[in-house]
Amino acid sequence: MQRIDVRDATDPRLEDYRDLTDVTLRRRIEPAGGLYIAESAKVIARALAAGHRPRSVLVQEKWIDDLAPLLVQHPEVPVYVVEADLAEHLTGYAVHRGALAAMHRPKTPPLRDVLREARLVVILEDIVDHTNVGAIFRACAGLGADAVLVSPRCADPLYRRSVRVSMGTVFQVPWTRLPDWDQTRSILHEEGFQIAALALREDAVSLDDFEPASRVALMLGAEGDGLTPKALAAADTVVTIPMAGGVDSLNVAAASAVALWALRHPHAAE
Repeated sequence: MQRIDVRDATDPRLEDYRDLTDVTLRRRIEPAGGLYIAESAKVIARALAAGHRPRSVLVQEKWIDDLAPLLVQHPEVPVYVVEADLAEHLTGYAVHRGALAAMHRPKTPPLRDVLREARLVVILEDIVDHTNVGAIFRACAGLGADAVLVSPRCADPLYRRSVRVSMGTVFQVPWTRLPDWDQTRSILHEEGFQIAALALREDAVSLDDFEPASRVALMLGAEGDGLTPKALAAADTVVTIPMAGGVDSLNVAAASAVALWALRHPHAAE
């Protein structure tokens, strides 16, 4: 392991880890630079298992033994060892899990490649909250969705917070960015997908009564605004989760888990 002890937060070799709390800055730098940040030994392990390549690692002394076995296949990668206060000063937050890795961003696959073997996919339209995106990926991994498709304005699944909340499952669930709705609808229909929009609407079909086709694309919209009119117009069916107690809806991540479980177990409510 190429260990490098660093005591100066202004060291230019640490530039990838600077001011990670600035969302606007990270959105601009990470995609353009082809990088994303993986946080914690567990998440880094999942990124490496998915074949992603690290550019460097930032770690506190007490966590280095957890990280060393993961980097056996990457002896050329610099491992910057820092004190906890320097890590916090550098990144702008307390790095409780002790390790960060600057990872080379993998190429986004074409939409048809992602759909080829899929039977159940989730579409995220304009969900800008990174926590929700990460939680939805975790639900997709745990409940058997085959892929996630994200709109152009949706938050980056590889943003540090999304990766962390997903517990690294963003690396195991195939995903890609969508073109415009007209193209998306055409491609999904050509591939035999039924497009189901999860939304509150008077003509919506209860999830209990929804009869899914053999291939389903489930659309989810942002908190508050929900799906846009264009997304709803692209849908073949609008479905809703039956609610009680005067509550009309769930958080989008919770709703995704409920809907995915129901679609994987279509007769569970009978």
